[in-house]
Amino acid sequence: MVFEKCRDILLKESELVQRIACLQNLIKEAVISRDWTDFENHFSALKGMGEEFTALETERERLFSASPGEENGASGFYALAVQLPELQRGELTAIYRSLKLETLRVRIAGEALMSYISEARSTIAGFFNIAFPDRGGKIYTPHGTPFSHDMRSMILNRRF
Repeated sequence: MVFEKCRDILLKESELVQRIACLQNLIKEAVISRDWTDFENHFSALKGMGEEFTALETERERLFSASPGEENGASGFYALAVQLPELQRGELTAIYRSLKLETLRVRIAGEALMSYISEARSTIAGFFNIAFPDRGGKIYTPHGTPFSHDMRSMILNRRF
């Protein structure tokens, strides 16, 4: 029974991480192609998936910490896996390793994308500081009010 619960949670997490990876690729493609129409929708969907993943992670940690027969104070996944028959242990550890590798890939890709976006943002801010020194690095709305530097879309007039 513990094996089935644990396997189900790990498979759900694995599926969710793959969905997050697909959505992250959509965000990356949108940034590179400068398609800002669904950019915020992708981020809100990604936030929802993150909350769902956090709930699954909490449930998984609760299940692992509640495993009986902890040896030498060991707790968590491997303490649970040691208690299972060899075939179940092999299946569960394979799913767990796959989940950890996919999670690491998603994290690295996310950090690379955020680094790219931060660098592009600082480049644009630097351009505006040099091109328009009288503005003092400020951006204004069409109505003349100051606009903060954030991650929203920006439309530039192509004529100077």
